[in-house]
Amino acid sequence: MKAAVWHGVKDIRVEEAELKALKNNEVTVRVAWAGICGSDLHEYQEGPVFVPVNAPDELTGEIAPLTMGHEFAGVIEAVGKDVTKYKVGDRVVVNPTLTHGIKHEDVDIYDGFSFIGLHGDGGFATFANAPEANIYKLPETLSLQDGALVEPTAVAVQAVKEADMKFGDTVAVFGAGPIGLLTIIAAKAAGASKILVFDLSDYRLGKAKELGATHIFNSGQVNPSEAVRNEVPDGVDVTFEVAGVGPTFKSSIDVTKARGTVVIVSIFARPIEWNPMMLTNTGVKVTSTIAYSPTTFQQTVDLMGTGQLKPQGIVTSQIKLDNIVEGGFEALTNDKTQAKILVELSGEM
Repeated sequence: MKAAVWHGVKDIRVEEAELKALKNNEVTVRVAWAGICGSDLHEYQEGPVFVPVNAPDELTGEIAPLTMGHEFAGVIEAVGKDVTKYKVGDRVVVNPTLTHGIKHEDVDIYDGFSFIGLHGDGGFATFANAPEANIYKLPETLSLQDGALVEPTAVAVQAVKEADMKFGDTVAVFGAGPIGLLTIIAAKAAGASKILVFDLSDYRLGKAKELGATHIFNSGQVNPSEAVRNEVPDGVDVTFEVAGVGPTFKSSIDVTKARGTVVIVSIFARPIEWNPMMLTNTGVKVTSTIAYSPTTFQQTVDLMGTGQLKPQGIVTSQIKLDNIVEGGFEALTNDKTQAKILVELSGEM
């Protein structure tokens, strides 16, 4: 089968790959659509971040080179002999997070996690295997293309839950990339009264406005703290840091009210320097999230299925697998008008 395989930094190759033998507790998914994630882009630009290169991953048993892609949906092609909940032909989306599964789901992922498509073979391929426990049926109201948006939307839903948001809260979002845009959508659905968004790209800011931001600012042209306090004098209730660089981390604390909350949603490619007195002097609380619980993933499927969450507006391009490097990874690196790029595999809807 054809697959997009990570070999190293700036070295993703579309090549023939062999699907690993199906385990008894797994299903084989005929992949229809898959999204390129910011995590994938990090691996392309400066990896390995998550990809195992020195030893096989503890949970997947796999090591690079491996097939990327962890935001994907498709149709079940085959089932292992111990699978009971699904059958061939079911339309499904894959939750790519693998854990030890021995603690409550609220902390399970922090006991050690791996991702299908980052720590082991994933969905940028004709077929992909996944454990039954990681499979979720798609409601009839969602297309398979919509299914490829469930995973990143679940990240945003989990971030909003981590913030303990309340109706009427004011929100700031730093970074209007795909996860930032989805966080705007999730915060709006959760009842935010004002959503102030900062980014360096005017195009992405326009997209943020289209998807629910009430105020947009080019952070290269304004002082974020002043901009926020002109609208919310005491600072916002919740800030989401979705850019992953030192200046936006510090600004996230600066714009948040005393005893407010900053949620780190981004992946920081390198360490940053900051003074913890920024928290001591303000009472601002900082928390973070890496992914989502199984409950949050199911809730995301349900909320998208009923139309309460509509992430489809973040899609800016659809490309073929053969074009995933130039039309996908390079486009996301160089073209700030791109947000979410979907890769067509079977193309089924």
